[in-house]
Amino acid sequence: MTLAAGTKLGPYEVVAPLGAGGMGEVYRATDSRVGRAVALKVLPEEFFEDEERCARFEREARTLASLSHPGIAVLYSFEKTPGSTPSSSRHLLVMELVEGETLRQRLSGGPLPLRKAVDLCAQIARALAAAHDSGVVHRDFKPENVVLTRDGRAKILDFGLASHRAVASGDTNSPTLGRPTEPGTLLGTVGYMAPEQVRGQPADARSDIFAVGCVLYEMLTGSRAFRGGSAVETMNAILKEEPPETDLSGVKVPPELARLVQHCLEKDPAERFQSARDLAFDLEALAGSSAGGRPGLRAPARVARRWVPAAAVAIGVVAVAGSFSLGQWRGRRSTAAVASFAQLTFRQEPIFKARLAPDGKTVVYSAAPSGNTPTIFSLRTDYPGASPRALLAGHLLSISSKGEMAVLTHARYKGHSLFEGTLARMPLEGGAPREILDGVREAEWSPDGAELAVIRDVGGKDRLEFPAGKVLAETGGYFSEPRFSPRGDRIAFFEHPFKFDDRGEVAVVDLAGKKTVLSGGYWGEEGLAWSQAGEEVMFSAGNAYNNFRVYAVSLSGKLRVALESAGGLTIHDVRGDGRWLATRDDFFREMPVLAQGQAGERDLSWLDLSDPAALTADGRTLLFTEESGSVGVNYAVCLRQTDGSPAVRLGEGGANALSRDGKWALASVPTNPPQLLLYPTGAGEPRRLERGGLVSYESAQFLPDTKRVLACGHEEGKGVRCYIQDIAGGKPRPVTPEGTSRGFVSPDGRLILVKASGGALVLYPEGGGEPRPVEGTTPEDSVIRWTADGRFLLLWRAGEVPARVERLEVATGRREPVRTVGPADLTGVLNIGPFAFSDDGKSYAYACRRTVSHLFLVEGAR
Repeated sequence: MTLAAGTKLGPYEVVAPLGAGGMGEVYRATDSRVGRAVALKVLPEEFFEDEERCARFEREARTLASLSHPGIAVLYSFEKTPGSTPSSSRHLLVMELVEGETLRQRLSGGPLPLRKAVDLCAQIARALAAAHDSGVVHRDFKPENVVLTRDGRAKILDFGLASHRAVASGDTNSPTLGRPTEPGTLLGTVGYMAPEQVRGQPADARSDIFAVGCVLYEMLTGSRAFRGGSAVETMNAILKEEPPETDLSGVKVPPELARLVQHCLEKDPAERFQSARDLAFDLEALAGSSAGGRPGLRAPARVARRWVPAAAVAIGVVAVAGSFSLGQWRGRRSTAAVASFAQLTFRQEPIFKARLAPDGKTVVYSAAPSGNTPTIFSLRTDYPGASPRALLAGHLLSISSKGEMAVLTHARYKGHSLFEGTLARMPLEGGAPREILDGVREAEWSPDGAELAVIRDVGGKDRLEFPAGKVLAETGGYFSEPRFSPRGDRIAFFEHPFKFDDRGEVAVVDLAGKKTVLSGGYWGEEGLAWSQAGEEVMFSAGNAYNNFRVYAVSLSGKLRVALESAGGLTIHDVRGDGRWLATRDDFFREMPVLAQGQAGERDLSWLDLSDPAALTADGRTLLFTEESGSVGVNYAVCLRQTDGSPAVRLGEGGANALSRDGKWALASVPTNPPQLLLYPTGAGEPRRLERGGLVSYESAQFLPDTKRVLACGHEEGKGVRCYIQDIAGGKPRPVTPEGTSRGFVSPDGRLILVKASGGALVLYPEGGGEPRPVEGTTPEDSVIRWTADGRFLLLWRAGEVPARVERLEVATGRREPVRTVGPADLTGVLNIGPFAFSDDGKSYAYACRRTVSHLFLVEGAR
């Protein structure tokens, strides 16, 4: 079967063929529901003639769809499209479309440079470790299943589905047939199978490690580790023979790396690396990415296949010993020089920003011992365990080379580690702050300590200015972490497309306003600094807060892992002598719910980052967003009954609203371009709304007629505003001016409540007309919802801990308290909200974010 361009399989339209194999045919296709390009694998129907086999395949596909790691191609879904006859139906795997060349294609040109081979293999090992942690084993790892993207990353394909492939007899490249639960059945590709697979024994994580060893050997030498004239001879070599010495290939491989490859290729699984994480660690140590101050791998040298003078061998041995110095190999994990960590703080508190003072011994940081009101502290690195000294009730932004601090007074918490307030200058030695500019969120001193770059919101757009008033960059999303290069000719920063959502990219801008994006696509980014030489930008990012690592990206976009982490690691500062300041951060979010008829709140969070969006009128069903990195970079839209029943995942995106009848969930999906989707809460297919020119969505809700939605977002080059869009079709039309956001429609559909620039709440007539302010409100007020009768607004003050929910009468501006919510223990609680309330106000849900940090001085990293 070869499908022509334009062929439709359910919601998928075939664009072009990509390849074919024993697993089926693969096509580039478009998902018409969300406008996303996908790789569509059409599976052979004989795979599904056995009901038990089909059920097992479906279970495995669901498990794989839950994997989330930048080194693993995402499996979106496993689907069956109906046909006009039973024989014309198709089973499909819908996968992420990964652009690039396969490792097999790259190897057709010969071995890879030594450093490149080690870097790629370390990436692969990290991805395998993530899968193994989830209980998933690949079982058929080989160069064909790795794609090298254009930005130099390795992505693994076809994860865990090898057991369902067919065998072509006599082909040493072919996969074999079998079921994973049947002893004696062969699984994998001949040439990359582990000895236990050849014997028909069950495969585990160590079998994948053997295959990685085969692939690394091939990357280093250009030749297969095991190969015979037939499949039988190749399998016999795997069972009984050692691979040829790497030097025989003509490539000089350092002894420590050769021993690492051999450690992967041990015949007995018990003698191999016992985890892919250990393998990744040792590869990174060899590459120098985690061995502080040591030179990395040298490029391989071509040598003739003949006698080499003893002097040259001796020099090579000394050079290798100097480069690696990894100690004696003992058949287990090698020891390597790694970065050292000296803990500086010991209290349970969130730390927002930390800097080393010019003297190199004083550390200044801002933290909140209780709630989210920041205080600036100082301590000395040469007095371990000494109590920090409080300097100011405020938030630290930057310390100049002259010892002057840039701080925020009257700081109001905005999200993550961000505050907004009045920018002030203050001597490090002490004294009162001198306030200079209102409405600032971030600031950074120029290297000479003379001027400040600032980030602030002006008219609904974020601006990076240097000096203040001169715009270098502007966005409808937001900027964070501005840092001057050591030479002062560029400013590095994060650009996030969605307001106070820390997904985004790393960019630099020169002083003429020319912006360059260096790296992007991260689930979250927090913490940024320049390397001591100014050649790289160091930043913390990851696919979940609990596995943030420190990356380094050059100005040409070359990316490397600078420091691995056993948990959330955020970089704050890098000194010229190579010392770093970093925090180890524990971050999670609870979702307490008071259900109908219950006496007290109950935590109904699903994973670690659940945010409520809406409750049904009776308070029995909760719509929420799960932002955990475990569900993918685009989050997940979920439903859960407030009686505690298991969560139901509707699809990807951020949850916004439920229709009055509870049959549809409205969600914004931050794809590129972003989309608004309607997910059925029962049976049915999602519906995609026309996007028009919108490049982001900030909020969305149904109008009372449920035939239209109010969406707030921005178009390219414009500020945030609100639009009304017909669900049946048509482009969104603007109904409020730029600089208005967070729209709420009154229950009768006549009024649109928005937050204007500056924070005021304003009412706009839906059909047009003059706006009017809402009396009795403040810029700190955030709207939960209109009450069902349209007379009141439920409000809370964002950033207030604990949170006071109040009811405001729209006609008069009169306010009255409803309830105070928040946990009894406020340690690390930075934010309470968003909220969801039922129509009668007796049921509610809210989010409670906690962060606990410890500050470290890091030495030996690079």
